[in-house]
Amino acid sequence: MTTSVTVPEDDTFYHPPQSLLEGEHGEVIWSRPLSGEAAIASARLNQLVLYRSRDVHGKPIAVSGIVALPRKPAPEGGYPIVSWAHGTVGCADTCAPSRDTVTSPAHPWNEYPHGLLSAFLDRGWAVAMTDYEGLGTDGLHPYLLGESQAHGILDIALAARRLFPAELSRKLAIVGHSQGGQAALFGAHHAPIWTPDLDLRGVAAMAPASGVHLLVAAGTTLDYAQPGFAFTALFLAGAIAGNPNINPEELLTVKAYSVWHHIHERARVELAKEDSWGGLKGNEQLRPEPNPSKKAFFDQLELMNPALRILAPIRISQAAKDQRIRADFTRTLHHQLAALNGPVNVTYKEYEEVSATHDPVELGFHFGLMDTDLPSLTRWLEERFADAEPEAPTASPR
Repeated sequence: MTTSVTVPEDDTFYHPPQSLLEGEHGEVIWSRPLSGEAAIASARLNQLVLYRSRDVHGKPIAVSGIVALPRKPAPEGGYPIVSWAHGTVGCADTCAPSRDTVTSPAHPWNEYPHGLLSAFLDRGWAVAMTDYEGLGTDGLHPYLLGESQAHGILDIALAARRLFPAELSRKLAIVGHSQGGQAALFGAHHAPIWTPDLDLRGVAAMAPASGVHLLVAAGTTLDYAQPGFAFTALFLAGAIAGNPNINPEELLTVKAYSVWHHIHERARVELAKEDSWGGLKGNEQLRPEPNPSKKAFFDQLELMNPALRILAPIRISQAAKDQRIRADFTRTLHHQLAALNGPVNVTYKEYEEVSATHDPVELGFHFGLMDTDLPSLTRWLEERFADAEPEAPTASPR
């Protein structure tokens, strides 16, 4: 950890000088105790951390996140680590989970997973929560850019072990929801090469994003507006990070380009409003004629699909009635993962009914899955951390 600098107490914490970026990925730049809405109330300690990472082009960057420790004493060998990959909040810096406040438009989405994460802490597992590249820190967040998210997920586990070397073990599980489910699968894919010193025991993806190239292609044919078109802007942010040659002005219609700048300023829920991307008709998003940026955009979208070779056990869960991540897409992803990794290595659970949330419109079945899946998920993680033989995959109850 860097000791020759004063740790900023304000938001300059997220913007270190260039001189502090060079070094090994997973090293801590600086950290400080965290309180307030962003902290997990059930933790013994919440530490805000800024750590070194790399973007997909090899450039050194700083990424922020939170490390939370259980109240239980550390077992022999240290706490296992759960690296949590959060769902979609947007690309604006104020959406970052570690910056969360009750007045943030992203607060309901940042707050809801705390129940799940508290359950992990109660079981004696440390929790590491990346904000992802560019979310809170410099640069535009590369939404759904798999390798970028993988680096954030894995490097915060390294940073956590550097912060608390006597308390954390090498055992790691990656758990994510929605965007984070897709990110978790990429994290598991890259782990053997990026973080070979970590002992990845398994990856659990709840309602993982998949098949986004198909969704965008279908959406651009529609002659009506809908809030879901906010995601087109987010997809484009990730695609540009993967291929900087994509030119938004060449790709987008004049009307869509006029609201493109909202990506830097607004949470996902605000992008969905009628004065932004939610006010565009589907066929008003992209220019109809072929152009190099359009081809490059769809090439990047295909690369975001998390059908990947993964060496660790894989667990996928899904709510059948999820309106945000469609169950048919997740079933397809399950079959793709089973074909690539062997059916015995992939567990799939689909729930016909899930717990109700306090906000059925915005959170709905998509977030209710966390509550319904928690008992089964934690049993699966306990078996992974306890060196148990992998359980036989469970078929969908459908």
